Amino acid sequence: MKGLGAEFIAISPELPDNSLSLVDKYSLKYQILSDIENKVANEFGLSYLVEDELQQAYKNLGIDLVKSQGNDNYELPVPATYVVDIKGNIILSYVNTDYTKRMEPQEAIEALERIEHLGY
Repeated sequence: MKGLGAEFIAISPELPDNSLSLVDKYSLKYQILSDIENKVANEFGLSYLVEDELQQAYKNLGIDLVKSQGNDNYELPVPATYVVDIKGNIILSYVNTDYTKRMEPQEAIEALERIEHLGY
């Protein structure tokens, strides 16, 4: 992706310190930006309220959304991937409520190649 002039950025509802821990722990080579209170996710219509039963399930698994996100909104973003050109146009998007599903990297690379071909 870098060879095509692109930059990969992740956006997370977690507090910056938690995101930095992930970068260090997994030696990530990209930035993780913090979307406190899911403001960006809300603008894209990508956030949902975690129901009470699921809140308890998270707590039972040791996942403290209040602590990791710094608020008690109990909102999470729907996983989404966007390929955006230099002008801010969304060229390709992938949104799936199943967090285990993601855009195939090759699809993103092909979209970037199309952008490069168009001269952006």
